[in-house]
Amino acid sequence: MVCAFLIQCLAPTTAAAITAPELRGQRAVQEITPDMHGLDLKEKEFLKADLRDVDLSGSDLRGAVINTSQLQGADLRDADLSDVVGFASRFDGADLRGALFTNAMLMQSRFADSRIEGADFTDAVLDLPQQRSLCSRANGVNPRTGIATRESLNCRP
Repeated sequence: MVCAFLIQCLAPTTAAAITAPELRGQRAVQEITPDMHGLDLKEKEFLKADLRDVDLSGSDLRGAVINTSQLQGADLRDADLSDVVGFASRFDGADLRGALFTNAMLMQSRFADSRIEGADFTDAVLDLPQQRSLCSRANGVNPRTGIATRESLNCRP
C-alpha cells in the first residue's frame, strides 16, 4: 500500500509546464517597425533583433531583454531602459540623450559614437573599456533623475 502511494505520488503529472521557449515567444516583440517611439515595451524580449535606426524615443523598456541586438543609429532619447539586460548589443551611433540605464546589465555591449548627454547609468554594469570610453564624452544631467552623466558612470575627475 505504501509502495502504491509512493508510485502514485512520484509519477509524473500530465499538466504541461511552460518551457523557456514558450516564455520567450510570449514576451518577444513580434513586429519591429521604424517608428516605435513612446511604446510600452516593459519586459519585452529583443533577441538578435535588428533595431538599427529604429525610433524608440520615450519608450518604456524597463526590464526588457535586448541581447545580441543591433541598435546602431537607434533613437533612444528619453527612453527608460532601467533594469534592462543588454548583453553583447551594439549601441554604436545611437542617440541615448536623456535615457535611463539605471541597474542595466550591459556586459559586452558597445557604445562607439553614441550620444549620451544627460543619460543616467547609475548602477549599470558595463565593461571597463566601455565605461572609460563613455566617460571621455560624458556630459549633461538627466532631466528626470537630476544625476550627472559623469557621476552616474563613476567617472574620475
